[in-house]
Parts: sequence; C-alpha cells; structure tokens
Amino acid sequence: MTDTQDDDTNAIWHLSEQGCYAALTHDHLDIQQAIDRVRSPAAGAIVLFAGTTRDNFAGKPVKELQYTSYNKLALRTMLSICKDVQAKHGLKGISMIHRLGTVPIGEESILIAVSAPHRQAAWRAGEEALEACKSRVEVWKREEFEGEEGVWRANRDGAVGQKVHS
Repeated sequence: MTDTQDDDTNAIWHLSEQGCYAALTHDHLDIQQAIDRVRSPAAGAIVLFAGTTRDNFAGKPVKELQYTSYNKLALRTMLSICKDVQAKHGLKGISMIHRLGTVPIGEESILIAVSAPHRQAAWRAGEEALEACKSRVEVWKREEFEGEEGVWRANRDGAVGQKVHS
C-alpha cells in the first residue's frame, strides 16, 4: 500500500493498492488523470462520475461549497470502498478523488472512475462507489449561500448541522 501525505495546502494525500486509488486534494481535479489511472487493455468500459458544484440548493442561490475532512480516516475509508467495489464487480481499476477547500460553481468536487471488462459492471460499480462515499467517507461540506450564513452538512446524510454556541 502506498501512503503519501504532505502538509502543503496544495498537497495530494493518497493511498493506493492493487488497482485501487483514493486521494484528497486542494487542487482542481483532473478528469483525464482519473481516467488514465483506471485504463486497462483488459477493460472494455471506463465510467467516470464528476460531481460538480451547482448554483442552487432547495431554491437558494449557492455561492460556493467548502469541503473539509479527517484526512487519514477518510483516505482509509475511501480505499476500503474502492477495494470492496473492485472485488464485487470484477473491476480492472477504480479511482476516487475528493477535492477539499473551496469549490466554486461549476467545478468538480469529486471524481470516481472505474474500468471493467463490460459496461454493466462499470455502470453499477460507479454508482455504488459514489453512494458508499457519500454514506461513509469522513468529509463534510459547507454550503455558502448568496446573502446568508453558510450551512455545514455531513456527506453521509446531508442533514443540516447544528450551530454550537460556546
């Protein structure tokens, strides 16, 4: 298993193991790099999911999203999801990359790429990996609305966080 961490705010933290790659970064996400990580001559299909920041939520204008995580735990959880999905669907490769920090409207916050011998497995695996990421990975987002105070949400349930008064 490869484990890379750096204290630089532009660092990429990642774990990889036997066709599985999980990463957190403050940088813009590179779609081609995500696809290239899973490319295989034995794969007849590559599926890529790119989650982007939209300009609204529940009728409110969104200014941007901010993501934070518990990096070490989040990476272990992401790699575990990748390994489980890879084994279940017979994938040739899987890559899960989540962006941290501020993600403006129209930019990607997550990329999940999978390759498989056949398209059905790739489609199913991509969806399953995304849902597992949202339900299990230790990443939180803050929605910044135009003209309002931002709201923290847990990825796993999307429920609005509670403000703590000290």
